[in-house]
Amino acid sequence: MLLALLAAATATAAPVDYRDDASWLCRPRRADACAPDATRTVMARDGGMRTERVVPARAPKADCFYVYPTASLDPGDNSDMVPGIEERGQAASQVAAFAQVCRIFAPVYRQVTLTALRAGRMASGDWGMAYGDVRGAFANYLARDNDGRPFVLIGHSQGSALLKRLVADEIDGKPLAKRMLSAILPGTTVLVPKAGGIGGDFKTLPLCREATQTGCIVTWASYRDTAPPPANGLFGKSNDPAMAAGCTNPAKLDGGATALDAVFGFPWWRKGFVQYVAPAGWAAGDMSVPTRIARNPGLVSGECMTRGPFTYLAVHVADAGLAPVMGPAMVGDAAYPEWGLHVMDVHLVQGDLVRLVAAEADAWAAGR
Repeated sequence: MLLALLAAATATAAPVDYRDDASWLCRPRRADACAPDATRTVMARDGGMRTERVVPARAPKADCFYVYPTASLDPGDNSDMVPGIEERGQAASQVAAFAQVCRIFAPVYRQVTLTALRAGRMASGDWGMAYGDVRGAFANYLARDNDGRPFVLIGHSQGSALLKRLVADEIDGKPLAKRMLSAILPGTTVLVPKAGGIGGDFKTLPLCREATQTGCIVTWASYRDTAPPPANGLFGKSNDPAMAAGCTNPAKLDGGATALDAVFGFPWWRKGFVQYVAPAGWAAGDMSVPTRIARNPGLVSGECMTRGPFTYLAVHVADAGLAPVMGPAMVGDAAYPEWGLHVMDVHLVQGDLVRLVAAEADAWAAGR
């Protein structure tokens, strides 16, 4: 339904002035939501821990344009332009780590709110205004910041849906596609032909199948391997018998099974989607972590699977020690199986995504 609403949406409100830096959640060389202390604890399967610093690149080869997911708890159906802890926390949790490989640009936009979602009013939101904001911000980025540089689009959920339309309107089949390393669109459905090849929602842009490939799409929807999508599952579904939902495992782009490089922030499940920003250190059950962020390479694995009309990233929790973080009651997929692991889409593969963007940037530079 969300995609149908967005496809029919037209601009209905006065545009935001993205020449004003206050209209941006994140911009390079600024102490903002995308520049927190990202020091993290690396957790090994044997229970060992070590501290790892995350150092932003001094001269990154690429840019990352990020659109955050449904997060705002503003009271109306659309948010205002004053980002709360929800929007700031999403950026800190999902995209700050990409400062290792790119300059980060993230606009504030008048999204359809989490308040509306929880009240069942998503259809009442002004999708045209939300999309108009993202489109206007991207145009401003191209005009004053891009200067011919390669870029990656990164979204999640509502952010991915808005970027999906942006790619269709502004990039697919156009010269700008030569500068797009990839569009990373988790938590939305991108249809591709079951028979393989290019087609479906994008006419010229394939799924990414190699780390050195550019001008391609990375997309997936996450469900626990022991709890596949139910009939009313919200993500990864195709109702067209000739099409499937695209699935690209960021850790192994051909979709096969492999370990994932998961990076989890403060245990946000304690307060739903709200509290992503927290003091250093936290504990959950028997798990005690001395930093706000924990990296868990190899403790989770995944592979793209098809089950009926669904194609999705099936996630296996390979270590029982992660139960305080990844247990069904903690994540919420026990109570809301139709959502699966949606809230963790980016976190499950964040380390893999950062490496992918670095490889794409190197390949683009080598091919110039």
